[in-house]
Amino acid sequence: MDYSIRVIRAYEWERARELRLTALRDPVAHLAFLDTYEAAVERPDSFWQERTEGASESGDGRVRQLVAEAPDGRWAGTVSVLVERAGAESLFGDVPEVEQTHVVGVFVRDEARGSGVIDALFEAAAEWSWSLAEPRIGRVRLYVHAENGRAQAVYRRLGYVPTGVRAALHGSADAHELEFELLRPA
Repeated sequence: MDYSIRVIRAYEWERARELRLTALRDPVAHLAFLDTYEAAVERPDSFWQERTEGASESGDGRVRQLVAEAPDGRWAGTVSVLVERAGAESLFGDVPEVEQTHVVGVFVRDEARGSGVIDALFEAAAEWSWSLAEPRIGRVRLYVHAENGRAQAVYRRLGYVPTGVRAALHGSADAHELEFELLRPA
């Protein structure tokens, strides 16, 4: 794999915006993201600047956005990792019982799929999670749409297992997401 994995920098908000908009145009975006291209493209620059700053090394430490960067500087993929504290309501409305991180915003460009980018991004996300001294993370979790078999297969291959938790998808009475987890190594 010819990609390096790193945390985004605050000044890279335009690149972060472009990658997110590309992700939202993916054919399975409606299954993978709780956002739409139409809504995202209308957001002001200040939104993207704040979002990127918060997920960068200079952010507050509650979220990190990782990118896979090709030797020519092109970003091939991304994941974001949110810190969720035990006993505190998460952004998703539940209250975790353990200190955990939550992987969101997973995307790999078509031309980089099958190259190992997703493996490297998830490895870096887990390494970042386990490296936190406070809170000491007990597990990494993610949600995946019940109909997104492609993503579920990737997550299983990477060692994530379904927990049995099902969450109703926002705005839908019928659609559900499944929780997967990776427990901290002993």
